[in-house]
Amino acid sequence: MATIMQTKKEQEQQKRRDMFPLVPGTNKFILIGFAIVVLGFVLMMGGGAESPDTFNYDIFSFRRITLAPIVVLIGFGMVAWAIIRKPKK
Repeated sequence: MATIMQTKKEQEQQKRRDMFPLVPGTNKFILIGFAIVVLGFVLMMGGGAESPDTFNYDIFSFRRITLAPIVVLIGFGMVAWAIIRKPKK
């Protein structure tokens, strides 16, 4: 009797896991991807001019124009991968 109840309980848990869109352990990868996106936006910050009469050419630096958007795209790609990946069984 205990094994029948246990198998029913396991079947219910498996059914719940199948209905949940994200597999266990996905949250860690989503948070890492989110942190990478935030890092990319932090790399884009700064470069303001002290006075409105002068123009600051730091806004055209490699870090802001090239590196930061690539980091942001890598972060978004990691989040997307974490959502659609299938776990190993």
